[in-house]
Amino acid sequence: MNYKIIIEKPAQKFILKQPPQQQKRLLSAIKGLPYSGDIKPLKGRSGFFRLRVGDYRIIYTADNGLLIVYVIAVGNRGDIYK
Repeated sequence: MNYKIIIEKPAQKFILKQPPQQQKRLLSAIKGLPYSGDIKPLKGRSGFFRLRVGDYRIIYTADNGLLIVYVIAVGNRGDIYK
């Protein structure tokens, strides 16, 4: 099953500010959502998950009925959860 991936504006802005090599790494990880990578559910936020990509975290949610993944935020490990 192929999921359509929608990247929210703040996540897009963060990715575009990164060096080209890091952009490729993040986008490659996003392309594998919702099933591949180091994924864990977020505590206290039902239906939200985090994907670890080195020192970066990708926060997303998935609608399995419509086969859509919404990438909510991308950021550094220490800043993303605030």
